[in-house]
Amino acid sequence: MEKLRRMLEKKHADRIGLILSGGGARAAYQVGVLSAIAKLLPKNSPNPFHIISGTSAGALNAAALACQAHRLRTGVRFLEHLWKNISSDQIYTPQSGNFLTSASAMLLSTMTAKSSEVPRSLLDNTPLYDLLARVLKLDRIQRNIDRGLLDALSITASSYSTGESVSFYQAMKGLSDWEGPHRIGRRSQIELSHLMASTALPVLFPAVKIANHHYGDGAVRQLAPTSTPIHLGAKRLLAIGVSGNRTKAPLENEMTSPPSLSQILGHILNSAFVDTLENDLEFLRHMNDVLPHVAHSIRTSSGFQAQEIDLLEISPSQELNELAIDFYQELPRQMAKHIKPDSSGTLLSLVLFEKGFCSALWKMGYEDALSKESEIRQFFRR
Repeated sequence: MEKLRRMLEKKHADRIGLILSGGGARAAYQVGVLSAIAKLLPKNSPNPFHIISGTSAGALNAAALACQAHRLRTGVRFLEHLWKNISSDQIYTPQSGNFLTSASAMLLSTMTAKSSEVPRSLLDNTPLYDLLARVLKLDRIQRNIDRGLLDALSITASSYSTGESVSFYQAMKGLSDWEGPHRIGRRSQIELSHLMASTALPVLFPAVKIANHHYGDGAVRQLAPTSTPIHLGAKRLLAIGVSGNRTKAPLENEMTSPPSLSQILGHILNSAFVDTLENDLEFLRHMNDVLPHVAHSIRTSSGFQAQEIDLLEISPSQELNELAIDFYQELPRQMAKHIKPDSSGTLLSLVLFEKGFCSALWKMGYEDALSKESEIRQFFRR
């Protein structure tokens, strides 16, 4: 009996959580990282992540991995093919021929009585829905959970009505809903609506109705991305970020004229992705440093909730906005009229769903992960 207890404790302590953050087209970087990990692990390895947590575009990668949990390389190769052959027309179409005129109309509609006549977003993401419906077999998620290949999949979206970050999770028995400051977890069967809600970039894509609430991009108001996999039982976390880079970014060039509407939009959207994961990981590192100095009697008390988390972060080694500018020529002409390469790198990197840019992101992720081979092997105990 004691031996069985120790075995169960060890298994629980080894539960690995994967965090895939948001960032539009930048999520192709995550697939490069996962490709390197699949190469470093044994060839026929099943999914090594007990809990997979996805937000925004990272939610699409998360769902694909959960559907192919029987073999990591199969899931990764599926994602490689998808991202290396992607094009903007598979993701969205503009709501009108004039991107910024639509934006102006949306802003002005708040002051008129005819707001119902104005599109609720600048882009129509119906092509994305059609793509996901064709390629994802979401019914496999529960089958993989039942087979023990996965403990939980979480997809995070933001409720426009309550302002809460909602993590919809499909999981094995024994896991319970939770509530925290501005965030909640709700057991659900993951469907396309959850993925569309999580990826609904504010202003760009329309809100998605689930039950009685409308939801948008999960990165908005997601103050603690690590809390979801921890609530679901993860003791070790691999976080793949797509917004920052390992070196401090240089200050922007001095602006000699007021920002354009596309610059302002890019700034607003970027604020949803840049700081939350990095700040949360930094807090987690500080907690790991402090916990060894907390008295044992306090750490084992019933009201004490903090725990040490084994953490590995992999994030871009280069500035993604600058990389996007190098592939500006790929941007569809109707979008290029309004997103200029010298002023809108942030917005460009979010919406540039094109082969060249996404393949370059994949390559960067692959190389960044291989540069951390020893850390990855240690993390997976290989």
